[in-house]
Amino acid sequence: MTQAEPITQHSFPAQVENRAAAGRVVLICEHASCHIPPRWGDLGLTAEQARAHIAWDPGALELARGLSRRLDAVLIHAPVSRLVYDCNRAPDQPGAMPARSELHDIPGNAALTAQEKAERTAAVYAPFHAGVQAELARRIALSVPPVIITVHSFTPVYFGQRRAVEFGVIHDGDDALALAVLAAARARTSLQAELNAPYSAADGVTHTLRLHALPYGLPHAMLEIRNDLLASPAACDAMAATLAPVLAGAVASLAAHPALTPA
Repeated sequence: MTQAEPITQHSFPAQVENRAAAGRVVLICEHASCHIPPRWGDLGLTAEQARAHIAWDPGALELARGLSRRLDAVLIHAPVSRLVYDCNRAPDQPGAMPARSELHDIPGNAALTAQEKAERTAAVYAPFHAGVQAELARRIALSVPPVIITVHSFTPVYFGQRRAVEFGVIHDGDDALALAVLAAARARTSLQAELNAPYSAADGVTHTLRLHALPYGLPHAMLEIRNDLLASPAACDAMAATLAPVLAGAVASLAAHPALTPA
């Protein structure tokens, strides 16, 4: 593994799809990619590790794209593996550039200097969240007050424990949308749906929502889908078809949100 070169002149901006969408929903997929840019070598990982759940959320991007099409929603996603930088973690969180993920050591993250951490933050985290903020501001300026939904997948077995939950709905300071999504999922689907599972805000997994939704009073929810239910493109499309009416109904059930004016 080679020493990381300075990257202050290089960045990996947020990827935005369906920017012309008319719907209120803004889908965000922070763990969309397992790509590790060459400047960081392979982080000391095997090829199998670099494709495993520790590196990304398998199926999440394909699911988000299916939802984007069905909901006419803008989609924003990160282009770099979360092992380089986890865009759903603040720079001061240990999980931002983890030295260990579940049962796996990440050698390329084991002894990062302050400068290397700052360079990764500048290259990945800062442009991603700047892109999210810019898109939200653009939509608010168009009088389309956003509803923020982040899309994730989770592994069926974690630290040796099997998870029964299939669909988790997580919230931070405002639970209105999450409760509406949960109620719709239980009414409309056969999924084992639970609130704040397999994680909750107490686990530090709602950074994106805290950064972009809470300060502005925007309705928000984080979706977690068990990744064995997203094991193929067809499965991702079927899950999108299942969840799109759930989300549409939940958003429609919310009281009309006042128009917002950007600062």
